[in-house]
Amino acid sequence: MAKDRDQQRIAAAEKIRAAEEAFDTLGEALARAGVRLPSLGVDPCAYAATDPIPLVELGRCMPDVALALAAVIDRGVEHRRACQG
Repeated sequence: MAKDRDQQRIAAAEKIRAAEEAFDTLGEALARAGVRLPSLGVDPCAYAATDPIPLVELGRCMPDVALALAAVIDRGVEHRRACQG
């Protein structure tokens, strides 16, 4: 029984770590593109759940930040299309 709980805790910690890594990676990529989402983070509920389904929250932002993010996405899409040929 204790072994099962330990395995659940390890699995939960791995899920949360994966969400934190995704948060870090996305935040760094956005920063390189000059975009900062002020509410970007891991959903705090993930830290309280026994079997978490952690989510990366993109949160809210000002309209100019949303437009900057859209422009970065558009540039990426255009680049991908150009590379595919």
